[in-house]
Amino acid sequence: MKVLSVLLFLSLTLSVAFAALGVDISSGSTIPDLQCFKNKGYTRAIFRCYQSIGRPDPNCPHNIYNARDAGFSIIDGYIFPCFSCGNPAGQIQSMVKYYKSFNANIHTIWIDVEGPGVYWSESQTANRNFFNGLIDGCKSQGLKIGIYTSASQWGPIMGNWDGGKAYPLWYAHYDNNPSFSDFSPFGGWSTPYMKQFSGNDNECGLGVDKNYFK
Repeated sequence: MKVLSVLLFLSLTLSVAFAALGVDISSGSTIPDLQCFKNKGYTRAIFRCYQSIGRPDPNCPHNIYNARDAGFSIIDGYIFPCFSCGNPAGQIQSMVKYYKSFNANIHTIWIDVEGPGVYWSESQTANRNFFNGLIDGCKSQGLKIGIYTSASQWGPIMGNWDGGKAYPLWYAHYDNNPSFSDFSPFGGWSTPYMKQFSGNDNECGLGVDKNYFK
């Protein structure tokens, strides 16, 4: 029994050691704000770099700078695309052109797929085509791609479709549980990459969402 207890302890310890926390932010930030999160053990910072109103987020480049100066090892961005604006590849291009004009760069760009009937079309075929246009735009810019969504959002928007399964999944489930124990496969994804486990928190002077990844 003692041997089993030791093995269980080591297993849990290794699991924690290879897990990590990230914070995503849709507003502006300062270096001290982000240093606060870094000091709390967060290693990944994710910033909105394109807004649903159809323009690059003006906070994105400076957030990237601040995260870098705060010591974050992984800095990502996400695009909240504007379906009604059309030209999905052009949206990617304008986003990248904007933040690169400040000599800012990111690790991964996450495509945000949420808001059925609000931010996306009622037509799943049209949504799939728009999504593919975003993917093509990312590829043309040489970006590393990930998908942010959840089963409750992906299904109504895309239907029974696995068009995003080739890319890492960042899913949302606000259960305050930094683990993948709640995950059920959908959209062709059998395993996730990252989980948004808490949303709309106020910490370190910012409104943020919290994430878990391995």
